[in-house]
Amino acid sequence: MNFESILRLAIFALFAVLAFLGASCGESNSVDKNVNTIEVDSNLIIKENLVNAIVQEDCVLSNGTRSRCFLITVKAKPKEHKMGPWCPETITDSKDSGGIWFRDGKIYDVDGPFIANLDKFYSDPEWKLYREDGSVKVTATQEACEAAARPDVDEKYHNYCVQCAPSYYESKEITYRIPVKPVFMKFPTAIGRDGIGLAFNGVPFDPAAPVHAILAAHTLAPLDDCGGHVNPHKGYHYHAANGCSKEASKEENHPPLLGYALDGFGIYALKNEDGKEPDDLDDCRGHTDEKRGYHYHAGRPGDNKIIGCFRGDPGSVSVESLEREG
Repeated sequence: MNFESILRLAIFALFAVLAFLGASCGESNSVDKNVNTIEVDSNLIIKENLVNAIVQEDCVLSNGTRSRCFLITVKAKPKEHKMGPWCPETITDSKDSGGIWFRDGKIYDVDGPFIANLDKFYSDPEWKLYREDGSVKVTATQEACEAAARPDVDEKYHNYCVQCAPSYYESKEITYRIPVKPVFMKFPTAIGRDGIGLAFNGVPFDPAAPVHAILAAHTLAPLDDCGGHVNPHKGYHYHAANGCSKEASKEENHPPLLGYALDGFGIYALKNEDGKEPDDLDDCRGHTDEKRGYHYHAGRPGDNKIIGCFRGDPGSVSVESLEREG
């Protein structure tokens, strides 16, 4: 076989590989037009929390779909409920002084006795979040918060109850780009660390709390009773939907709408007025009905998972702080 023949075969093989990869990529990003989708109702966002009026713009979604998106910029400060408390001050404090924690699908009140008995709760004698006088070791400054509320917890704050005050990050503005009409994909998209979506008060619905990193440092980062806490990246955000934020579309025999995922699909509460949960949810925690199209139902507060994945092509979320180093 001469050089020219070898070259032709090599070029043919290259084009065959590129064609295969192109087909594979096309399949992974393909739109399923057979699923009913409903447009986002941007009027449900609480106007007092908006930084600017909501506008529409051309956008390219995470899987490459060209679409129209709502541009929603908010201050994530709930007006329907107070934030906190999170950490009790002493090991004798009642449940009213602390938040909640979760394990294996169950919710526990973070009161003083819970803090005092973490060594038994986790079967690990290394746990001790309190001093000899019974006071709980709490991150009480912004510096301490930022040293502890990160994956590589500063050793100085091992065995601490981690809480960050909302006032540390009041300047943060969060911008969501969400498709006006969701685009259902043939294959789900994994949830990254950026976010899941937003409640109507603008507060982010966030991915699962990084429990492994938290517990590895023998720290606790409680949620308040509404399922939220504060971190240096986004400020106040929810890891659970606990029924505190604004609800919409309350209808008989269906749970209310709580907000929207980044792919534009509605996130509804888990239970209807009779306390019943849907029994046909997919791995993303979604299903379809005639009136609402495809939509999600938030997980139980103890599951540390509001939704499991995106069935639509997600938009994006970004955070900006107005603080400037001077």
